Amino acid sequence: MFAPYACQPDASRGRLHDERMSTFRSPFQRDRDRIIHSSAFRRLKHKTQVFVEHEGDYYRTRLTHTIEVAQVARTIAGHLGLNTDLAEAVALAHDLGHPPFGHTGEDALAALMQPFGGFDHNAQALRIVTRLERHYADFDGLNLTWETLEGIAKHNGPVTGPRASGSHAVGDGPLPYALAEVNAAWDLELDTNASAEAQVAAVADDVAYNHHDLHDGLRAGLFTEADLMDLPVTGPCFAEVDAAYPGLDPARRRHEALRRVFGVMVEDVISVAQNRLAALQPRHPDEIRGMEGPIIRFSKPLYQNLKAIKSFLFARMYRAPTVVIERRRVTAMIDDLFPLFLDRPDLLPPDWQQDVARAADRTELARVVLDYVAGMTDRFAIQEHRRLCG
Repeated sequence: MFAPYACQPDASRGRLHDERMSTFRSPFQRDRDRIIHSSAFRRLKHKTQVFVEHEGDYYRTRLTHTIEVAQVARTIAGHLGLNTDLAEAVALAHDLGHPPFGHTGEDALAALMQPFGGFDHNAQALRIVTRLERHYADFDGLNLTWETLEGIAKHNGPVTGPRASGSHAVGDGPLPYALAEVNAAWDLELDTNASAEAQVAAVADDVAYNHHDLHDGLRAGLFTEADLMDLPVTGPCFAEVDAAYPGLDPARRRHEALRRVFGVMVEDVISVAQNRLAALQPRHPDEIRGMEGPIIRFSKPLYQNLKAIKSFLFARMYRAPTVVIERRRVTAMIDDLFPLFLDRPDLLPPDWQQDVARAADRTELARVVLDYVAGMTDRFAIQEHRRLCG
């Protein structure tokens, strides 16, 4: 039922720890289910996307964002004949490593961890699914398939080598320690592209946040629909709605226009992928991995239009004065909590003391503290800061 370039469940490279096959589920379905049932996945409901979790009930959280990404990934993957279960599994896992307070928290932890090997949320996601989830009798982590781990590691493109691309690429530089540990245990071929399914998950991430950040920014009053009329993609979509439904009430007008923006992105990705797949005729998933660039991507015109929208969002939303004030506040919390736990590891919960005892030096201790702080939700980080720092 799958295209020849799709990842076939019965051809999976398997798991690091051997397990019996499930009677009812394929290997990638099991991966998806294990991710959904993980503690890290549940914590996403109280981790911020742009706005801090408590600021409003209708703003996206990491969990709602992840569900939207998974929905888009299944749609695109299914239409292209790819393995929808693998695409969904990678989509569901792609943000597991995000710390509290979104990219603000990541920036703060990256600075604090600079002497200890740095911090990268994508590498941290791998650390979670291979080590920090401790529920199974036979292994730490979730024991996911090679294909799912590969997809998490390089869904934004090759991490190493001359083709390295994307926000997590290091080229010829050192790997984040969390990624290096996983790759040393099981070679993820970091210098190649990911599978087409993982590429779909990456594009679905872009589709989801481009759509919902516009929606959340409007709801927050950081800009208006009139501002979006001057932008590519959004302007024509609002104009289409106005022509088809003159006098439509504002809330319905907003939803209908942004729904069309969503559709423009998904249809563009599918069209580009169909044309490239028809031209290149890959016959095996490894042919996708060996290509010079991703086969799943936006067209060049739409990519340029989305860059204009991202520039608008950066200026009007991500760096809006109210958001910047909140960024400073939560950065100060991370800057207080991390050194406190590093100097006083006895303040960590009892079930973390075994990891503290195993830490051979300050770098290993810092990584234990990082695992704890990065796993916090927004609300728990705020509560702990209030409790410990006043």
